[in-house]
Amino acid sequence: MSKYIKALAILMTVSMLYGCAGMSYTQQRMLSGGAIGAAGGAAIGAATGGSPAAGAAIGGAAGIVGGVIVDQVEKSQGRY
Repeated sequence: MSKYIKALAILMTVSMLYGCAGMSYTQQRMLSGGAIGAAGGAAIGAATGGSPAAGAAIGGAAGIVGGVIVDQVEKSQGRY
């Protein structure tokens, strides 16, 4: 059973790496902002005794919006 789990983990990792290869800067920032926001929101939700799932959902949404804002600022400053 263990070798199947290892093979599945390798397959998932390779799939994620190739799935993100053709993303634009905006998409990359939205994805990273959402992931960071979801992790932070889940941690805050768990630490405050609330719902980690609700914290992750709220943090993820806020992170996506933050990623878009950062992208627009970078574009307006001519960084790419």
